[in-house]
Amino acid sequence: MKLIEQIQKGESKTLEFKRALPKNENIAKTVIAFSNTSGGKLIIGVNNNREIIGINDNELFDIQDDVASVIADNCSPGIMPEIYSVNIVGKLLLVIEVVRGNLKPYFLKNHGKADGTYIRIGATNRLADLDTIAELERQKRHISFDEEICYDVTFDQLDISPLLQQFKNINKPLNEDKLRNLKLIKAENGKSYPTNALMILLGKFPHCTVKCARFKGTTMDVFIDKKEYGGDIFSILENTQSFVLNHINLKAEIEGLYRKETYEIPVVALREILTNALIHRDYVNQGRDVKVGVYDDIVNVVSPGSLPNNITIEDIFNGRSEVRNRVIAHIFKDLGLIEQWGSGINRIINACKEQGLPTPKIEEKNDFFDVEIIRPRTITDHRPEETVGKPSENRRIPSDCNEQEREILEYVFENGSIKSKQVGEILNIKESRTRELLRVMVEKKFIEKHGQGRSTFYTIVEKKGKD
Repeated sequence: MKLIEQIQKGESKTLEFKRALPKNENIAKTVIAFSNTSGGKLIIGVNNNREIIGINDNELFDIQDDVASVIADNCSPGIMPEIYSVNIVGKLLLVIEVVRGNLKPYFLKNHGKADGTYIRIGATNRLADLDTIAELERQKRHISFDEEICYDVTFDQLDISPLLQQFKNINKPLNEDKLRNLKLIKAENGKSYPTNALMILLGKFPHCTVKCARFKGTTMDVFIDKKEYGGDIFSILENTQSFVLNHINLKAEIEGLYRKETYEIPVVALREILTNALIHRDYVNQGRDVKVGVYDDIVNVVSPGSLPNNITIEDIFNGRSEVRNRVIAHIFKDLGLIEQWGSGINRIINACKEQGLPTPKIEEKNDFFDVEIIRPRTITDHRPEETVGKPSENRRIPSDCNEQEREILEYVFENGSIKSKQVGEILNIKESRTRELLRVMVEKKFIEKHGQGRSTFYTIVEKKGKD
C-alpha cells in the first residue's frame, strides 16, 4: 500500500502521525512500542486530521540527526530504525520506520524495564504491566505461555478424563509419553507437572470461562437470558454453541417428503468463531474472559487479546496464520476441531455469503478481537397497528419443553403465529393430539391463545424485562 493510502486510513497499531517533531521521550516511547509489538511508521509532518502539513526542507537533515540521537540515547536494547524522507503532494515528510524487534522487551533506559516498557494498543502507546513484560520475554525465547509449567499442582492431582475422552473419540488413546510429546506435561526434579495448556484445556484457571447473554433489542440495556460456562474447554465450546443456537431462529422447510431445518446463521461459521476465540485468546491476563452476546441484529463474540504482535488484521484476511497458544492449537488440530492453518477467517466469510448474509464484521479493537455476524431481518406482513402475530423478540426455548413443543415454538418464532391445522401438518399428528398439545403449552405459558373457532391461533407469551 502506498504511503498516502496508509495516511488516509488514519493512525493504527502500525502508524502514528506527528505534525512536528515531538519531545525526545515521546519519540522514544513510540519507537519502543512499535519494536515490542508489530513494528510501524512514525510520520512527521501529518496532523491528527490526516492532513499533510510537511516539514521545512532546510531542517530535514538536522531533524534526522536529532531523531537518531534520541533513539540511541533513550532506547534499550538498541533500536536501529530506518529514517527517510518522502515527498507527497509537494510536501516533505519524515518517516521513522521500525521493524518488530527480536530482543524484547525494549524500554526507556532512564526508567528501566519495569517502568519503561511500552507496547502498541490500537493507535496508542501504553505502559506494559509485569504480565505483558513476561510475555515479551517469552516471545524473545520463542515459547508461548501455554508451554510453560504450572507449579500449582502436580500432574497426578488432576482428573484428565475430559481430554482422554476427546482422544478416545478419534481412536487416539493418550498415555504419559504422548502427553509429554504434546507438551501437556513436563518433568522437573523427578515430578511431573502440567503445563498451562493442560490447565486451560481442563478449565482449571478461574478465567477459563465464557459469559453468554441474550439481550433484548440491539443494546445491552436489558437481557433475556444469561449463562456463564466453565469446566473443560470442550464442554465450554459445546455449551456456548448451544446457547447461541437456542436464541436464534431455526427455519423449517418442507422438501418433498422431508422437513429440512436450517439455522438463520451458518453453524459452521459460528463454530469456527467460537473455536478461534477459545484457542487464540489471551490467557495471560487473568482478569478477562470470552463474551458472547446475542442481539436482535447480530451475534457478537469478543475475545480478550489483540492479534499476535507480528501480524496485522490485513495479514489474517490474506490467510496468514500465527498462533498465540501453540500447544492448545495443536491439540485442537489433532482432534480435528480445526482444519488448515489460516483458513478459518475465509471459511467464516464464505459460509455467511453462501447463506445470503452480509460479510461478518471482523476487527481488532484495542486489546480485544471482535467478530459480529449480522442476523437476517425477519420480514412480516402485518398492519402497522397489529401487535399480535408478529415474530417474537423473546426467542428463548424453555429448557423443560419436549421435542414437539420445541418444533412448535421454533415455527412461531419464525412466523409469528401458528394454527392447529399447521401443528398437525408439521408434527404429522391427529387433531385430538394437536388440541391436547396446544392446551398443555398454553398452561405452561409457552404460548397464548387468540380468537375462537376456525380463527383461533397461537403466539409466543412475550416476557417483559429480565427473564
